[in-house]
Amino acid sequence: MTDQADQPLSPLDGRYRAATAPLAAHLSEAGLNRARVRVEVEWLLALTDAGVAGTAPLPEEQREALRAVVRDFGPADVERLAAHEAVTRHDVKAVEYYLRDRLAELGLERLSELVHFACTSEDINNLAVATTVRTAVQEVWVPALDAVVERLRGLALRWADAPMLARTHGQPATPTTMGKELAVFVHRLQRLRERVLEVEVLGKANGASGDFAAHVAAAPEVDWQALTRRFVEGLDLVWNPLTTQIESHDWQVELYGRIEHVGGVLHNLCTDVWMYIAEGYLIQVPQAGATGSSTMPHKVNPIRFENAEANLELAEGVLGTLRRTLVTSRWQRDLTDSTTQRNIGVGLGHGLVALDNIARGLQEIELDRQRLLDDLDANQEVLGEAVQTVVRAEIVAGRSAATNPYELVKALTRGRRVTAERMREFVGELDLDPAAASRLAALTPATYTGLAEELVDHVR
Repeated sequence: MTDQADQPLSPLDGRYRAATAPLAAHLSEAGLNRARVRVEVEWLLALTDAGVAGTAPLPEEQREALRAVVRDFGPADVERLAAHEAVTRHDVKAVEYYLRDRLAELGLERLSELVHFACTSEDINNLAVATTVRTAVQEVWVPALDAVVERLRGLALRWADAPMLARTHGQPATPTTMGKELAVFVHRLQRLRERVLEVEVLGKANGASGDFAAHVAAAPEVDWQALTRRFVEGLDLVWNPLTTQIESHDWQVELYGRIEHVGGVLHNLCTDVWMYIAEGYLIQVPQAGATGSSTMPHKVNPIRFENAEANLELAEGVLGTLRRTLVTSRWQRDLTDSTTQRNIGVGLGHGLVALDNIARGLQEIELDRQRLLDDLDANQEVLGEAVQTVVRAEIVAGRSAATNPYELVKALTRGRRVTAERMREFVGELDLDPAAASRLAALTPATYTGLAEELVDHVR
């Protein structure tokens, strides 16, 4: 029973660990504590650079030694922090005491009282969360999205000329190409990727109620707004001058909403690919040694896309909860955001598992061009749109005496199959200008794709 109790509770830290491990460096408890230590160190340096409490800027050697505490932060430091928290029962206070210990080891005890100076826990936490989330998104989530987009782009370009029967409302419709349909997803995802990266990541360092009260009481001569602005911007964040005790989290609400939007598009991609596989348009390439069904040896299940669907739904659930929770704080502070933010990695983690599965799934599919052509050939009635539109143009140009071509074509095609021969006969009965008649006679469902192939160039 002991061995079982030691096992990961979440699949993100168990079955899916290989996919989610890159996030742990940023969004795990250890990653958060490392970021907290960094914020405390940089705050101490900002205070001494400003000469607060009669201090002076530290020499480069001591600055480097302090920053090395952050750079070399490892398992032993995690254990030291845990020992402090076991006594303090407060995670940020444990970071303060840990850093005081490190200052003593570096011969900088005289600066101990400037650790966490005039800070509330949220001054440290909001900046630590901001830097870890920003880095996790930019360095882990975005590259994973890019890998999916690049594989999609490659398939879109390769299959740009592959004519395919479209299905609007699930019914046969004007043909397109497989490449163009995949290019639509590339275009959507590229645009949304930039929207994610455009989100301004905010931070604050203004004390217990957001008013710099303790700061001014201790050192009224300091321009605290200017100092904290330099400090926050030095962490590559956008300074938020007006907050309560907490940074208002609006940037997080915005970010997770945009990531959710990406997830929705990816979910749409998964369901479309799944249905193309079910229709036989896409073929799954069997993987050596893999089993599709425990009882049906022939099966190759679209597991990558099904797994991604489910993980995208889990990600949406967590990120949606984050958005709804983080937008509100009772009066100047409540702690609902604290436990909620501990699950940021869970939301992004499920999204990362999905991206990993989609990227791998896209490597394991091929196109059955003959199946596409057979389906097109069996649905000649989709040429009805072309016929009635050409006749309309001929009527306007004065080259046809036909009336209500839409109803003529509707009577021929609606709810029934039409052979290629019958379609050609119908066109011949319309008494069209020779050029128009010739153009329609040469048209087949496979060639009735308009500019689909050229449109793929937009994602080249």
